[in-house]
Amino acid sequence: MDALYELEDVTQSYDGRVVLNIPRLTIASGTITGLAGPNGGGKSTLLRLLAFLESPASGVVRYRGEPTLGREFALRGEVTYFPQEPYLLKRSVRANVGYGLSVRGAPDIRERVDAALDAVGLDPVRFAPRSWRQLSGGEVKRVALAARLALRPRVLLLDEPTANLDKNSAELVRRAVFAAREEYGTTLVISGHDQRWLDAVCDSKLKLREGGLLAPDAADETGWHGRTA
Repeated sequence: MDALYELEDVTQSYDGRVVLNIPRLTIASGTITGLAGPNGGGKSTLLRLLAFLESPASGVVRYRGEPTLGREFALRGEVTYFPQEPYLLKRSVRANVGYGLSVRGAPDIRERVDAALDAVGLDPVRFAPRSWRQLSGGEVKRVALAARLALRPRVLLLDEPTANLDKNSAELVRRAVFAAREEYGTTLVISGHDQRWLDAVCDSKLKLREGGLLAPDAADETGWHGRTA
């Protein structure tokens, strides 16, 4: 598989404190990569770098073989980021899911919105007309994910997509992730604390702690071993 991302000697710092230190990392196109590790380990920072929302303090990030420095804004159109606490516009579910499509002037918006809602287990007939106020916390998260799936992005970066979701909803997210890869060739990088869920959905899993990647055979305090393949 072709390399989509290549990171070399990448660091990120906040207020003089190094929070990420990645000597080398390659993510292949069309793969699903999991990011595991404790809070503060660097998972969200790495996702924001991959989403071109931040530039590294040092080192080189390459995307499709080319350095990204200075091109981050232009590249954001190929990448969609799902934060830990997604929010909705104060509009209907249909307007929320279709917003990014309308901004891009996409065709068949209604059909794509309905398909995205179906993908996350929300019946379009029942949910599309609802106000954002009428949704539970889990439904808000699934609608926000549907909005990103509707874009059919080249890359989808998910930060804790199953946090605070019940088992059934987490399974629907798993299926939606697979569908995005199989139907649209989307490359996914997903952070999470549910190791079984990550193992079930990811081709490979990376473990971060204190901003660095653990060796494949390293175990954390719970005995879990990180792996890269």
